[in-house]
Amino acid sequence: MKVENRFWRVGAHLPFIIFSAACIIPFVLLATASLTSESELLKNGYSFFPSEISWAAYEYLWKGGKEIFRAYGITIFVTVVGTAVSLLITSLIAYPMSRKDYPAASILAFVVFLTMLFNGGLVPTYLVYTQIFHVKDTLFALLIPGLLMNGFSVMLMRTFFQMSIPMPIIESASIDGAGEWRTYWSFILPLSMPIMATVGLLQTLIYWNDWMNGTIYLTDTSLYGIQNLLNQILTDAQAASSGIFGSISSSAEQAAPLETVKMAIAVIGVLPIMAAYPFFQKYYVKGIVIGSVKG
Repeated sequence: MKVENRFWRVGAHLPFIIFSAACIIPFVLLATASLTSESELLKNGYSFFPSEISWAAYEYLWKGGKEIFRAYGITIFVTVVGTAVSLLITSLIAYPMSRKDYPAASILAFVVFLTMLFNGGLVPTYLVYTQIFHVKDTLFALLIPGLLMNGFSVMLMRTFFQMSIPMPIIESASIDGAGEWRTYWSFILPLSMPIMATVGLLQTLIYWNDWMNGTIYLTDTSLYGIQNLLNQILTDAQAASSGIFGSISSSAEQAAPLETVKMAIAVIGVLPIMAAYPFFQKYYVKGIVIGSVKG
């Protein structure tokens, strides 16, 4: 009996081990490729065990060390502030939508759902942000566009409030004299950590990986986030490798290890998120499971 149970236990875990390996192996290959010499990578292709280790790609990136640290700082600031404010805005609209005793709940739900189907388009959005809000060439260009509520996140949070926070808790808070704001801050938010972590992680990924807003609204490269800076470095490396710089470029630029630089850029861009994800995973899974149940 014990042997049979052990057999089924191994059989149940084996698919998950295979799926986990399928997720981890590409990142391992990415990291080893970034440490492979350009000549070996072009000659022998990608390998988990390169015969020649080279830091040339990271040395090439390190030439812009100050710019990279500044871009990291800008991205971290925008991500932290943007995620916090976005969570506040999202929860403030999702909570009244979840209250059946709120007369305008269905109207709010319709408006939020409508934004999931239609948007104003790039040109009207650009004109609004540059001509009315004047965010061009400011940090607000990286911050404000992401603050617009994501309809999916609002609906996910609303479902969580409806399914996971019993109405008697809200009623007991009201009986004890708590107003709507006190109920929201002291009862709703502390009970909503799973969905807050879930939506917060999704919003963090959006802010961290965002390069479109920087491309559209920023001409001052000193305000670039890490994604825009890495994209600029990659463009420069491609230009150097193709000889566009010509005689004015240095030998180091002409010898840019383009393929390994691409891998190193991917490692630098994804590493902080990979390091932070395990701390959110428990809440993320719980929030997705509960928030996705339709009432």
